Amino acid sequence: MAGTYNEVLVFFSLLVAVLASYTALDMAGRVATTEGAAARWWLAGGALAMGLGIWSMHFVGMLAFNLPIPLGYDLFITLYSMAMAIASSAFALWLVSRPELPTRLLLLGAVLMGAGIALMHYTGMNALRMQPGIDYDPWWFGASVLIAIGASGAALWIAFQLRRGHRRHGLRLLAASVMGVAITGMHYTGMAAARFPEGSWCGAAREGGVPADWLAILVVVVTVAIMGIALIVSVLDRQMHLRTHQLANSLAQANEELMQAALHDPLTRLPNRVLLQDRIEQAIEKAHRKQERFAVMFMDLDGFKRINDAFGHQAGDALLAEVAGRVRALLRSQDTLSRLGGDEFVLVVPTTDPEDAAVIAQRIIDSLVAPIHVQGVELQVTASIGIAVYPSDGRRERDLMAHADAAMYHTKDNGRNGYTFFAPSMNVSAHKQLKVLTDLRRAIERNELVLHYQPKFAAPDYHLAGVEALLRWQHPELGLLSPASFIPLAERSGLIIALGEWVLEEACRQMRAWQDEGRAVPSVAVNLSPLQFSSPTLVGMVRDVLVRHRLEASCLTLEITETTAMRDAETSLDILDQLTLMGVHIAIDDFGTGYSSLLYLKRLPATELKIDRAFIRELESNPEDAAIVASIVALGKTLNLRVVAEGVETAGQREHLRRLGCDVYQGYLLGRPVEAGQLARTPLDAMPLQAVG
Repeated sequence: MAGTYNEVLVFFSLLVAVLASYTALDMAGRVATTEGAAARWWLAGGALAMGLGIWSMHFVGMLAFNLPIPLGYDLFITLYSMAMAIASSAFALWLVSRPELPTRLLLLGAVLMGAGIALMHYTGMNALRMQPGIDYDPWWFGASVLIAIGASGAALWIAFQLRRGHRRHGLRLLAASVMGVAITGMHYTGMAAARFPEGSWCGAAREGGVPADWLAILVVVVTVAIMGIALIVSVLDRQMHLRTHQLANSLAQANEELMQAALHDPLTRLPNRVLLQDRIEQAIEKAHRKQERFAVMFMDLDGFKRINDAFGHQAGDALLAEVAGRVRALLRSQDTLSRLGGDEFVLVVPTTDPEDAAVIAQRIIDSLVAPIHVQGVELQVTASIGIAVYPSDGRRERDLMAHADAAMYHTKDNGRNGYTFFAPSMNVSAHKQLKVLTDLRRAIERNELVLHYQPKFAAPDYHLAGVEALLRWQHPELGLLSPASFIPLAERSGLIIALGEWVLEEACRQMRAWQDEGRAVPSVAVNLSPLQFSSPTLVGMVRDVLVRHRLEASCLTLEITETTAMRDAETSLDILDQLTLMGVHIAIDDFGTGYSSLLYLKRLPATELKIDRAFIRELESNPEDAAIVASIVALGKTLNLRVVAEGVETAGQREHLRRLGCDVYQGYLLGRPVEAGQLARTPLDAMPLQAVG
């Protein structure tokens, strides 16, 4: 009997074969990339989906075949052929999930899988239970088996190659199409081998077999559903794994960045204080174990503050980065260079002899001889270095750091731009400074701080124009201390802000007291440190102090240095504008010693320019100083600013300033700083006459 084919079902069988192949490739990737119980579950689910797909293709292909007799299928034999397809698929997935797939194993797998598919096909054909039985052409039969083996080999090789291709969807679809055509070709070659004798009849159709039409619908729906669900689950699982992997990578990168930020200086990318401490402790442990030595070198840049104040923080940061780069270029891989903050650097250098540390220190000093160009400006810094050697100068990290720091300050005290090895005698000075700083922290609560007030007199009649509040410390053991003995320590420790707040509070309190007593003190001037001026709470604190003491804002003059005002000109302008809107007067102190831009200077809302005492000291004998003072006075007049000369100590200086047109005079000639009580007991209207003499 001659058979015919339903073209729609033939085409559909090809689609099922391609879908089954794509599912097989995807499942191979899932099995290969998972471990343990998950891999076993994917193997079982993949074998079921893949096996059902291959079997479904075969069965749809058989349903596409029509004979001029009724056809049916034996349910048991049909299920048995399906089990063979699932078993073959499980073997294939297991095989391609191996770490390696050598040629010998590939050929063996192709033979076994091809035999399994051929057995599934011919078992499925036997489900018709044809009477008499089907005859098979041996050539076509052999060709179908060879095609099954060849298709299986190709499928195994392609699946092994693409199993980890997470994003090769186009290549996987092309491979699935090739595999689908091969599997379909095997099926229809096998069908071509079948010979149905005349008068044959289908035993399954007569004896309770499953009708072909009903079975076709069931097979197609169930198979497509199972393969679709498997693919959807696989895709979703793959996406979840990809996102989990991306999240893990992002978390690892974020953790690395956090560790980098936590242990390194953000400007120079050098180890910070935390990492430095760990490196020194590791060096101590290693040196103790191997009986070795190493040096801790504390380095501070000379003149950095002046550059930072004059050119701004951006120039200062660029300078620090360049210095760090130059020093780092001199070091070996086992050396550690760290930045503690500001212009302080620390080196940890393994050494067999202290002279090695001296050589490195000298190289660093020499490397900074060449000028540094920043923002079009040529800058020059030097370095002061202190060296402490383990174990002779300390066996603990804290001791080594403290001794290297003490040695560095000894270098600064002896002219800077050099290095000094620690000596025990340096501890005496360091301990003295530490004691002074400790006492200073308690000075406010113990009421040991006092203000002295120096009067300022205005030309031409030398009437009292105001007073300047000057801080003194009545130390219980050391006596009355001037600011020079403790203000630098306060600035380095950050205590200067608390001292500045106390000075402002006390000056305004005293001003209120003078007003309540009827004393005609026009105003009080208070100096602001650079750190205090940059504090975000400054404007609010000034406002609160004035309200608390019921003072007009015009009674208060705040003095800032020229370098402080120019350090960050735009920010300074904003702060000064807020203060002047309140009514507070602004004076530019130490004018002429810093670096000013006339463009910004004319925008500063200042009312006074104070000529630094360094220019007044040799005013009578030094023509250059005289010319500078004359220029400052002229500039002040041009900008409508009151010009104040400080440090006036001789009648000649006063007379010279008078001829130049100076507005206000301050100095020992006219009045020394005194306590508030002494100033209050002096007849204020008589002071100018006595001062003028």
